[in-house]
Amino acid sequence: MNAAEPKMTQMERLIGTVLRAGVTISSVCLAVGLALSLIGATGTIANVLLQIGIVVLLATPVARVLVSIVEYAQQRDWKFTLLTAIVLMELLASAVAALMFDKRL
Repeated sequence: MNAAEPKMTQMERLIGTVLRAGVTISSVCLAVGLALSLIGATGTIANVLLQIGIVVLLATPVARVLVSIVEYAQQRDWKFTLLTAIVLMELLASAVAALMFDKRL
């Protein structure tokens, strides 16, 4: 790293790791599930892998928010801890609302 590049904070590295891991795990599950579906392997395993891939992909931003809350709290930055917790509550409320009000049109 040269002097012109900004140093990454611990939180930035941790968030980057969470995002990379989520996308990698999701991509692997989706790719293997799709490959199994295309070659005609047992549908149950392929479907489970596809569902896991989608769930992991959807959970990745939530995990990023959780990491941010923990990091801000450790830094004793209560303003950003509160704001990030509000974002988490909004994410969870929208997921609950989507599940509760899921009506086919």
